[in-house]
Amino acid sequence: MVSEVLVKFKLAAALATAAVCAAVVSCSSGPAATAGTQAPPVTVLTKGADNGNGDIFLAPSGGQYGTGPEIVSITGKVLWFHRLPAGTFATDFRTQTYLGKPVLTWFQEGSTGGEGVIYNARYQQIATVKPANGYAADFHEFLITPWNTALILADKPGTANLTSLGLSAHQQVVDGVVQEIDIKTGKLLFQWVSSDHVPYSDSHAPMGQPGQPWDWFHINAVHLDTDGNLLISSRFTWTIYKVNLRTGAMMWQLGGKHSTFTLKAAPGQKLDRAGEIFAFQHDPEALGGNVYTVFDDESDGQSTLYSSSRAVTIRLDLATDTATLIRSVNQPEGLTAGATGSAQPTKNGDLFVSWGGLSYFSEFSPSGKLLFNAKLPDGVATYRAYRLPWNPGS
Repeated sequence: MVSEVLVKFKLAAALATAAVCAAVVSCSSGPAATAGTQAPPVTVLTKGADNGNGDIFLAPSGGQYGTGPEIVSITGKVLWFHRLPAGTFATDFRTQTYLGKPVLTWFQEGSTGGEGVIYNARYQQIATVKPANGYAADFHEFLITPWNTALILADKPGTANLTSLGLSAHQQVVDGVVQEIDIKTGKLLFQWVSSDHVPYSDSHAPMGQPGQPWDWFHINAVHLDTDGNLLISSRFTWTIYKVNLRTGAMMWQLGGKHSTFTLKAAPGQKLDRAGEIFAFQHDPEALGGNVYTVFDDESDGQSTLYSSSRAVTIRLDLATDTATLIRSVNQPEGLTAGATGSAQPTKNGDLFVSWGGLSYFSEFSPSGKLLFNAKLPDGVATYRAYRLPWNPGS
């Protein structure tokens, strides 16, 4: 079972997060669970993107507003808000498909732990998913596969001899875990643990406080590549890992200390001050043809490696092992997100971006033009934001 130390560590960090998100510090342990009742309003700063891409899906938290999944129109009108009980927060709210039908899904965590939640088109709960092996659920991802299983993240406590890094011979650590779960039965189908594949020395994470576990890897996404294998993101190694879903073997690493690829920038694009395409990143998405988008925080709330956060588009050349930054869009206000964020390719080719610990979310055209920009109230943030069609009555 998960140690009591880790549970207390995660919950304490989660409950402190809303205030620091507003200050652009570290929002990496989860949103705060607030006690308000009203859905936070959305202020549209740049009107546009009336293009059929759908409504906006948020899971706001912080301030004096209610916490929970929220659907908002492109004009800022609140269409649906599911207020969660006090002491509970939600993340990763979106539409998905389960058993051939459209559903609403999100991750939800309270004092008793976390789970993925599935609602049908009548806004009724039909399933929940928890990690196997007694691990603590991680709030960053709840993804339903095309074959109707769930990909979720978890945190695994352990100890390691890290004297070579200036830490203890019995250093408490937190490993990142990917699990594939059968939704109907809860059976574990696949598991990948970060320390089985990645050395601790690859981490850029702060060493942490005495007595607290070292969150050296900080897993924050698992997505499917177009060939059905996994894309796993580690915030603190600055790396996207492609992993074979059948064997767990590493297929390539993008970024970080052991990148498979030489990194370069196309004309008009720039690498950051560390010579990386991204750092402290989130949300890798496969576009096909070895092209990927990534939300690029460029900060952990303390050190900053670029002038602002951005969303980047990368092309891989597997023949020459070269990764090229081909496009990027910067945070419109020139701000840096200390943590969290997402960059969603939409059905018409636009890019819909949540600026993480900041209160903003935006949509850009394929050429990088800002089409839409909006924000939540100060002190309120959403981990990810999506723009998706949802027509439950049709």
